[in-house]
Amino acid sequence: MDNAKRTRFEAAWARVRGELIEYFTSKGMPTDAIECYTKNLDYNVPGGKLNRGVAVVDTVEILKGAALDDDEYYKAAILGWSVELLQAFFLVTDDIMDTTITRRGQPCWYRVPGVGMNAINDAITLEATIYYLLKKHFRGTPYYVDLLELFQETAYRTEMGQLVDLITAPEDKVDLSKFSLDKYRLIVTYKTAYYSFYLPVALAMHMSGVPTSYTLEGKTIEPYKVALSILLPLGEYFQIQDDFLDFSAPPEVLGKVGTDIVNNKCSWCVNTALTLATPEQRTVLDENYGRKDAAAEVRVKAVFEAVGLREQYAKYEAEVHGRLVEMIGAIPDGPEHGILKREIFTSFLEKIYKRTM
Repeated sequence: MDNAKRTRFEAAWARVRGELIEYFTSKGMPTDAIECYTKNLDYNVPGGKLNRGVAVVDTVEILKGAALDDDEYYKAAILGWSVELLQAFFLVTDDIMDTTITRRGQPCWYRVPGVGMNAINDAITLEATIYYLLKKHFRGTPYYVDLLELFQETAYRTEMGQLVDLITAPEDKVDLSKFSLDKYRLIVTYKTAYYSFYLPVALAMHMSGVPTSYTLEGKTIEPYKVALSILLPLGEYFQIQDDFLDFSAPPEVLGKVGTDIVNNKCSWCVNTALTLATPEQRTVLDENYGRKDAAAEVRVKAVFEAVGLREQYAKYEAEVHGRLVEMIGAIPDGPEHGILKREIFTSFLEKIYKRTM
């Protein structure tokens, strides 16, 4: 993301933040509550990569086929920041459930002095804030209910995925017999792909007036189903790539030390290794995966190398990239069609393909 794009999106946040604090204050909240709410917003919402939020704006611009005016940009940015608010809600609660120590280079919100388990209410407040913004800015639009249902359904699906992840791979109880590639794909689809990939695009489509179906050359096209059919495997590819980089990328390239092995994560790497391991290698994985022990981690990585995980990933990446290119290429495009554009999906794929961090 270039600096100018990020700067403009962050400028919209300053305006959104002001609206939120003004509304909170108008409800008679005492000064200390206003201070806590403001700190919650500032600490948890704007500090990430912002890819999900900016994707809303980018997609609206692609669908329009021209630069957005100031009013159009701000409406798209409100939806984008609503996605970032949803992300903040997920991260605050996820960190509590996983007893994570740091997030984005600072202590997790629940570990900040004076916050503690108040973070649960703060997370719920972040999510509720989304619906205030939607009501204020979109209630008079014909797609208001579509936005509400999309956020609610996406949150519900993400929470389903979180539940399966929690009961499959608790950090304090390692049981690799619960792992499988099918379960992994379910977790990834529900926990990551819906809110990270489909939600930003579908929001932009609703704002841009994309209908649920239309007829083209005698065929019925359902653009939201088309988008979903591409964005879910794209989201799965992104997460598999993330898992592989956690194992394979040097910390100086990745920007962090990989922790999936020691934290008993139900990752693509261990699930793939389980399908390829000999009985002896399986024993090594059972005895060493998820242990807070550097030597145990080394033994697991040795099995990953021995079963050819790097080659398996290269094969997967080539196959999924080819499949996605084919699916995107099948979308009717050009001035005579002009409803669902290939560029929406190619822009995602180009950012992900062969990334190293």
